[in-house]
Amino acid sequence: MVEYKIEVVDIKIPEGVNIILGISHFIKSVEDIYEALADSAPSIKFGIAFCEASGKRLVRRAGNDEELIDMAINAALKIGAGHTFIIFIRDAYPINVLPRLKTVPEVCSILAATANPLQVIVVETPQGRGVIGVVDGYTPKGVEDRKGIEERKEIIRKLGYKEG
Repeated sequence: MVEYKIEVVDIKIPEGVNIILGISHFIKSVEDIYEALADSAPSIKFGIAFCEASGKRLVRRAGNDEELIDMAINAALKIGAGHTFIIFIRDAYPINVLPRLKTVPEVCSILAATANPLQVIVVETPQGRGVIGVVDGYTPKGVEDRKGIEERKEIIRKLGYKEG
């Protein structure tokens, strides 16, 4: 039986920043993700970090904002799981870029897209580390009532995602 340990990695997400965490499979990922983000939202600021799983096993990086690039690198190093990528974005929301990001050939899956407190559940074996899940935000407190429905609709319209 293979020995393993499980670790919870807290990802710090500053106010006004969102993150996208995913799995990709090729060194070309960084450039293609960069293009997908830049094409999706012209005013977006972002930093990308991608953990190689073989070869030099470096954290590859890109972006158009040094602070966000540094945040992405630090988070990627903490997670330390091969073929994972993390993107820190400002001046856009994940909803603005996810459709395009999902079309990047190297992207295998998206694990989280959030501004909530995020915990990444990582398993470590003698071979390496892998992400086995995420805790995105907090546990629900109840079910929305009619007032909650109206508040939700108002928020969506205030953000400009629905007319009215």
